[in-house]
Amino acid sequence: MSKTTSTFKRYEKKFMLNNDQFLSISKKLERYMKPNRFDKYTICNIYYDTDTYEIIRRSIDKPVFKEKLRLRSYGTPERDDQVFFELKKKFNREVFKRRVSLSAEEFDNYLKCGSYPEGAKQVMDEIEYFKSLYNPHPAIFIAYERTALVGKEDSSLRITFDENIRFRNDDLSLSKGDYGTQILPEGQYLMEVKINEAMPIWLSRMLNEEQIFPISFSKYGYCYQNFMGFNVSKTNDDNQPAA
Repeated sequence: MSKTTSTFKRYEKKFMLNNDQFLSISKKLERYMKPNRFDKYTICNIYYDTDTYEIIRRSIDKPVFKEKLRLRSYGTPERDDQVFFELKKKFNREVFKRRVSLSAEEFDNYLKCGSYPEGAKQVMDEIEYFKSLYNPHPAIFIAYERTALVGKEDSSLRITFDENIRFRNDDLSLSKGDYGTQILPEGQYLMEVKINEAMPIWLSRMLNEEQIFPISFSKYGYCYQNFMGFNVSKTNDDNQPAA
C-alpha cells in the first residue's frame, strides 16, 4: 500500500503577491496553465527540528546545502488517510525531495515500533540517517490553502498560490486540525514557480509586466524569526513579505 516518490533536480522560485497582482496574473495564466488534479486544497505540515532549532537556524544562514524533514497531509487525516514523510534537500538552487507515502496509522506504528513501511527502505534509511545526525522532534505545525496550476503544454511546469498561512507550536499532530496563528496580512499570496529547467520566456515577461519579483521566503523561517520569540537576522529583509 505504501509507495515512494522521488523528485530530482527541480528549481523553485518564490514571489509575494498582493490581491490585485494575484487576480491579474491568475487571469493571464489561464492561457498557459490549467488547474491541477485538485483545484484548491489545504496542506498541513509538521516540521522536525532540534531542541535548539539548529535546522531552521542553519537554513536561515543560507548555506550551499540544507535539508529538512517534515510530515505532510492534505487536510486533517483520519487513520486510513495518506500522509507523506518527506526529506527535502537543497543544493544551490536545486531541490531534491525524497518522500514516503503511508497511512496515518502506518506512520503511528512506525513511531511506536520503528518498523519501516513496505517498499520504502531506501528512503527510510535516508530519513533514519538524518534523524541520527540531529535527533529531531516535531517543532512546528504550518498549514495553508493552496491553489495549484500545471502547464497545458509542459506538465513539469507548476505554479502554486498559498494563502491563509498559519502556524502553531503546540498540539503538534496532524490529527489535531488545521488551526493556527496567521503569519501574513490578509490579501497576500505566496506564489511558487516549480520548474525542471529555465523559466519559460512568456512567464518571465508576464511577471515583469506585473512588477512581480522573486524573493527568498521560508514559511518556517518566517515563523521562527517573527512569531516564536527569536530575532535571528531580523535586519535581513530576505524573509520579509511585500508591503
